[in-house]
Amino acid sequence: MAISVVGHANPDTDSVTSAIALAALLTAQGMEAKACMQIDAKNLNPESTTVLKRFGLAAPELLTDAAGKDIALVDFSDLAQGPANLASANLVAVVDHHKIGDVTTNNPILFRAEPVGCTGTVLNKMFKEAGIAIPKNIAGGMLAAILSDTVNFKSPTCTDADKAAVADLKVVAGVSDTDELFMEMLKAKSAVAGVSAKDLLFRDYKDFDMKGSKVGVGQLELATLDQVADVRGDLMKAMEAVKAEGRHSVLLMLTDVVKEGTDLVVLSDDPALIEKAFNGKLEGNSMWIPGMMSRKKQTIPNLQKAFGC
Repeated sequence: MAISVVGHANPDTDSVTSAIALAALLTAQGMEAKACMQIDAKNLNPESTTVLKRFGLAAPELLTDAAGKDIALVDFSDLAQGPANLASANLVAVVDHHKIGDVTTNNPILFRAEPVGCTGTVLNKMFKEAGIAIPKNIAGGMLAAILSDTVNFKSPTCTDADKAAVADLKVVAGVSDTDELFMEMLKAKSAVAGVSAKDLLFRDYKDFDMKGSKVGVGQLELATLDQVADVRGDLMKAMEAVKAEGRHSVLLMLTDVVKEGTDLVVLSDDPALIEKAFNGKLEGNSMWIPGMMSRKKQTIPNLQKAFGC
């Protein structure tokens, strides 16, 4: 049985390209593996679509049910972010750069999680350690993922290991100007024209368990907040609909990459708790938080502390 390598729901570029990269690495090591994702290719976010096209990579296969399958996870280790019946699958590997989630296994597995800015950085190390050359197109995808996840090295999640990986991968991929690549991705990622508010909310969205309370956090990385000025009302309606499904809070990070900060839009059963989490004051339903660039390192830990996790 082939190992299905899959990233989290609502996959970003790291989740998509890491599935491709790990499947290639496992295959090169003599195992049968295939890259998968939890959405149909036609619903992939604009940035990832741009990256796949630029480097000539095929989109991973659709996987919505993990029951009875051999599964490897990339870019997450939380059951709630996986395909249906993940708990009953045969989990064989995890490669990640987030906090350790709640997946469990009956046997020892390959588990590689490092405090770096991108799963692609971890995979670059794994290819090196295995003595296996990274194919040029896959190196391009990994390079793009690191630039995206670290916001071109501006994110507080960025480490020296990420910068070293970019230096390696740009040579293999034949990319001389990483700033140009990042701006091409940002242009695609921040495009909002003709996109529904619900799709914008879910472009990069995750649910989290905060001590029994379900909290959703989405993020839109923008060149300027003016890009969403005309759709803020629609975004609020989309957030209201999602919150009504049983969530304690729904947050949307409108991240201004140029100004290096986030306009945090909040719908919550306890707004004061959210204000306390970020030491700020909501004006209407939002507050500007300078320096906030990372959901993983700056948003979720503050929420976990406020909720007493």
